[in-house]
Amino acid sequence: MTDSLTFWMLAPIAVLFAGVSKAGFGSGAAFASAAVLALILPPAQALGLMLPVLMVIDLATLRPYWGKWHWPEARVLILGGIPGVVGGVALFRVANDDVLRLLMGAVSLGFVIWQLWPRAATRQKMPVRLGGLAGALAGFTSFVSHAGGPPAAVYLLSRGLGKTAYQATTVLVFWVINIAKFVPYAFLGVFTAETLRAGVVLAPFALLGAWIGVRLHHAVSERVFFALTYTLLSITGVTLICNALF
Repeated sequence: MTDSLTFWMLAPIAVLFAGVSKAGFGSGAAFASAAVLALILPPAQALGLMLPVLMVIDLATLRPYWGKWHWPEARVLILGGIPGVVGGVALFRVANDDVLRLLMGAVSLGFVIWQLWPRAATRQKMPVRLGGLAGALAGFTSFVSHAGGPPAAVYLLSRGLGKTAYQATTVLVFWVINIAKFVPYAFLGVFTAETLRAGVVLAPFALLGAWIGVRLHHAVSERVFFALTYTLLSITGVTLICNALF
């Protein structure tokens, strides 16, 4: 399917968007790229295509944010994230394409609801023990839909990190989690020669998106960026759920 005109019209835009989101706005909406690609590819193929692309973005964003993260919070999320990845492997082994579509669609709509929900709860710091749970949820949802950003964000936003420390912490956390996902993906047969070739072609769009994202981090309001994201994810989420159920 990666040789279709529709794919090559959508995929570069999706990958560019992932780069901008991960490099500039805390990784929260980067999974929208995989959700969009799941509209035209089998979900597992979309996930397999996006993981190496996301890892390229991780490498591109480590340098500009190096050392700016908050290590205690990152450590909590990483230690929780690895068991979450293991849980994702267990589900992935028994889930079919429709289950994955349903899950990706539900996560997409859930992200929009969470973003629009009043944030009074985040004014109080979440205890560290809940950070481990947030990390586990991040690892699990990251494995099954590349959507680990929202659980991590719930914890980090409650801890009062500044904008750049928050961004840098997400870069570090998902760099480690994506590395942890790579080997299980390979053993589960998620990667194919077709998706790897497409990933190589799309890598420059990922790097361009990362470059743009780093610069937009200080220049553009998150409200503007996420307003577009909410619309995209709402449409994509509803479509994926309908495709799974009907």
